[in-house]
Amino acid sequence: MEVLLFSSIIILAVTSTVTSCSPSDRAALLDFKAALKEPYLGLLDSWTGPDCCQNWYGVSCDPTTGRVADISLRGESEDPIFEKSGRTGFMTGSLSPSLCSLDRLTTLVVADWKGISGEIPACVTTLPHLRILDLVGNQISGGMPANIGQLSRLTVLNVADNLITGSIPASIINLKSLMHLDLSNNRLSGTLPADLGKLTMMSRALLSRNQLTGSIPSSLANIYRLADLDLSMNRISGPIPAELGNMRVLSTLKLDSNQISGSIPASLFSNPGLSIINVSRNNLEGTIPDVFGPKSYFTALDLSYNNLKGSVPKSMSNAKYIGHMDLSHNHLCGSIPASSAFDHLDASSFTSNDCLCGMPLRTC
Repeated sequence: MEVLLFSSIIILAVTSTVTSCSPSDRAALLDFKAALKEPYLGLLDSWTGPDCCQNWYGVSCDPTTGRVADISLRGESEDPIFEKSGRTGFMTGSLSPSLCSLDRLTTLVVADWKGISGEIPACVTTLPHLRILDLVGNQISGGMPANIGQLSRLTVLNVADNLITGSIPASIINLKSLMHLDLSNNRLSGTLPADLGKLTMMSRALLSRNQLTGSIPSSLANIYRLADLDLSMNRISGPIPAELGNMRVLSTLKLDSNQISGSIPASLFSNPGLSIINVSRNNLEGTIPDVFGPKSYFTALDLSYNNLKGSVPKSMSNAKYIGHMDLSHNHLCGSIPASSAFDHLDASSFTSNDCLCGMPLRTC
């Protein structure tokens, strides 16, 4: 009986030790806190006391090891704190390299604080268990860590809406588990890695509003899970790879506001899964492929501001649905096919062409 009681005491003691955070993790979190200033809501005021696993805002620990596993700090969320205050979060300061001491970290979210600046600590690539890195909506500058590819377990990489410069690290193609990539609205330059298609688990690749140059890698077609590809508002040139039209899961393709040339691959319009295509404001030439059919279903189809010639394809009248279509500001000619698919469109969808006529424009 005494042996059992003694054993129970030992188990309780071990359990108590495991559920409290390690002193090294606590020290790292306090260094991280010291580099930040959140002046309005006092969210980080809860980071006091010996146990960082209990009631420290945005901090979660692994219950079996007592090590810090998640830091989730969002300046825009449905947390009652924000709802009661009637404002979104604002925080200044920088990301302390002390974060890299949290070697059991799986989630690092410091998002939508608007005022956090400085660089992404290069040592973040040494966190072996990191699965989510989300730093969207700040003023982070400098380049992306060159060794980002070391994060073999990373599934989400979101650094959108910052001031990040430099090129996309070549090592990014080693993120074999990556599912969501968002680098949009930064100041990235250089070309897209030719082997970006090695990221075969990726479902979203969002790289719009940067200063990227070069051509679209045809290897992207190897990403069989890719549903959304957004390369808009860059300086990308060269042709649209026809292979993109063979992607079975791809539903959204945004290539607008670049310097893309050549003709539009027929495969884009014959792919029944592609429902949003925007290739407007480029240097595309040739004719619109006449390959539409009863399975064609587009919620948005924007080919405006190019150098397209010829007529509006007659097969467009066979499309099952075209929600929004813009063929304006090209060099199209001839009569617009009569189709119920066009009934909801107004003249702005066809205006500023060479000699288009028919409803909803003037009669031929």
